[in-house]
Amino acid sequence: MLEAALYLIPVPLSGGEIDDVLPVRNRHMVGEMRHFIVENVRSARRFLKKCDRSIDIDALTFSELNRHTRPEEVAEMLEPLRRGEAVGVISEAGCPAIADPGADVVAVAQREGLKVVPLVGPSSIIMSLMASGFNGQSFAFLGYLPIDGAERQRKLRSMEQCINTLDQTQIFIETPYRNNKLLAELVKSLPRRLRLCVASDISGARETIITRTVEEWGRAKYDYDKVPTIFLLYK
Repeated sequence: MLEAALYLIPVPLSGGEIDDVLPVRNRHMVGEMRHFIVENVRSARRFLKKCDRSIDIDALTFSELNRHTRPEEVAEMLEPLRRGEAVGVISEAGCPAIADPGADVVAVAQREGLKVVPLVGPSSIIMSLMASGFNGQSFAFLGYLPIDGAERQRKLRSMEQCINTLDQTQIFIETPYRNNKLLAELVKSLPRRLRLCVASDISGARETIITRTVEEWGRAKYDYDKVPTIFLLYK
């Protein structure tokens, strides 16, 4: 029987076999849980069935945690844990609580002194950094860049400053259907000497992780349209 704790359950970043990216131990532990806090119930149910086809999905309880969830609702989701039962947190992809609303419920658990257990699994931020050739001792994940053109340019200048003064890798993402547009903008806006790594479909069948100078990207052919992609900048 699982110890009462809040278990952070990673989810594959792309399609394919679960066994290729998640430890068997995760699947066994998931099969013992009855309460889940999830970003999306439908995709969480699909993930659990892939983990173990024998799981009785209808016997499980799901609480949905996303950007629309009110703060007071987050604390209520931990009631099974307070009663001594295991609770799992499932993101849409990758590791819960990393650029993910699951961080809110983890914060509540920590404030209350409840045990939190992170399980091993893929993180696009860490995996892209590993493969980029950039500084892995000092880095910042910035999420999405501003949509407004002027604000975005100011953000890019700020990122350049962090690279040059702090020796810090800058990591960011874009909505997949805007990937190509963002890459073209980076080529036009950034110093040609800066290096840009584009990591796409990490751990998936179409995975590519390529580091080039901005100048080299300007001459390259690419198409990252609608493919989950993460961008890294360094000198």
